[in-house]
Amino acid sequence: MLSGQKLSGYRFPLVVIGHAVWLYHRFTLSDRDIEELLLERGIAVTRESIRSWCIKFSDLFAQGLRHREPRRGSRWHLDEMCVDVGDITHWLWRAVDDQGAMLDILLQQHRDTEAVRALFRRLLGKYDVPQGIHTDKLWSYGAALRKLPVLHAVEHVQVVSTARYNNLIEQSHRRARRHERQQRGFRSRKRSQGFLDLHARLTNLHHSACSTVPAHRRRHHERIAFQMWRETVWQAA
Repeated sequence: MLSGQKLSGYRFPLVVIGHAVWLYHRFTLSDRDIEELLLERGIAVTRESIRSWCIKFSDLFAQGLRHREPRRGSRWHLDEMCVDVGDITHWLWRAVDDQGAMLDILLQQHRDTEAVRALFRRLLGKYDVPQGIHTDKLWSYGAALRKLPVLHAVEHVQVVSTARYNNLIEQSHRRARRHERQQRGFRSRKRSQGFLDLHARLTNLHHSACSTVPAHRRRHHERIAFQMWRETVWQAA
């Protein structure tokens, strides 16, 4: 039975809430799946409670994890992909560093210069000015760089997506796609952005677990990741 400190106005302790939110964002599980997993551990909670926890705490946990992340690489790899949100076409803009760690992810309705500038502004608010930026040949990237003086001196490398030169970013969408299918598509832009923010931070947290490393090193990394998640949840109290 999970136990721990309770939050004011909540019937369940914070550790239960954190565990449910972690399960939802870490694995491709539905609210019903998480309800059954918690019930097996003696915790009777409704799917509606799980859904409300994910909405309420996703941003808080995402911010806590981001502040605990190590210093990121000085080269950014950017890409965008098309997604449907409530039957309306949107673009999911993504940025990773040269180690494949997710820097930021932004859901927008347009694929133009202003959309790229919005992504750059978010990145510059969180990270230092990079040494280089790798993108595909979408003209909006170059136009946005020219409109931001702070990025004028940054090396801009344009690659051909189909040539597999930008695989770090081209592969970064796979986990988001799996969750999109599990949820039968995104329905709300605001809710989807909150989900994707925490999803990206948890992907970074468990990043080494996806690599072909020896089992003892993988388990050591996972123990550190679990401890960092617990600290993030406790800080939310």
